[in-house]
Amino acid sequence: MKSTTVRRVTLSVAVAAALSGVAACGSSGSGKGAAGGDTAIHASPVAAVLRTVEQNTDKAESAKVRSSTSLGDLMALTANGEVSWAGGLKGDLTLTYTGGKMGDALRKMGNASSQARYLPDAAYGKMSDTFARTTGKHWVRYSYDDLTKITGGTMPNLQQQARSTTPNQTVQALLASHDVHKVGAETVSGVRATHYAGTLDIADLARRNGGLSADRLAALKKQLQASGVTTETLDVWISDQNLLVKKSERADTANGRMSNTTYYSDYGVKVSPVAPPAADTQDFADLMKSGGSGMPS
Repeated sequence: MKSTTVRRVTLSVAVAAALSGVAACGSSGSGKGAAGGDTAIHASPVAAVLRTVEQNTDKAESAKVRSSTSLGDLMALTANGEVSWAGGLKGDLTLTYTGGKMGDALRKMGNASSQARYLPDAAYGKMSDTFARTTGKHWVRYSYDDLTKITGGTMPNLQQQARSTTPNQTVQALLASHDVHKVGAETVSGVRATHYAGTLDIADLARRNGGLSADRLAALKKQLQASGVTTETLDVWISDQNLLVKKSERADTANGRMSNTTYYSDYGVKVSPVAPPAADTQDFADLMKSGGSGMPS
């Protein structure tokens, strides 16, 4: 495989990893029941708090984010920017590659960091000037279906995540935990917060559903199984305004240990990304079909 193709695939995995980390590795969906109404709040006081957080975070519609994600020895990166989840994921993030085989490869190719832009129909990754001189374009467009295929199922359903993602998906997943509990009061980025934690056991989902609908549980189970996950450790930190200010997820997957920590702030920030100029953008699928023919390696 030519080095240009390796670079495109490597960057696409980084773009997908950032999307999955900022969105969540947990469930997707609006939090509605099968009949379209809100599901009943679980009797547990902790679950009642989490349902309030889920609703408040969903209504906020946007936030600034900073996150760190790692996946086995494949990739480690940080992301910093802003995202909106009103009407599908939109956002601008700066990705910095900090380790892993693919992260190291990108840094050696002059892509120590890059810009990722997310729109409801596709994600875009910006190449370095050096790389652009080789490809003729600064931006590569990735359909979410392409990203799912490229990652070999490691990050499944990215199109679904992009269309229905909200930061509160980790809160939704925590509602299905068999041991969700309050840890205590802590300070996160100068904000007073309450820490909640739990473990999501795929074999225990049907029995302990936290008031989630059958469809939500089935989607959550399918997504975890596709990644080879049997258990996932979840932590969230909630502000006094009942908004998510930090989340942490850890799980063993088919491709190694996954870890993500994301911080949220400035809820309601204006987020209005636009697609890069068409003349400076090429579709990933077209690049792969051409195999880089006519371009230096």
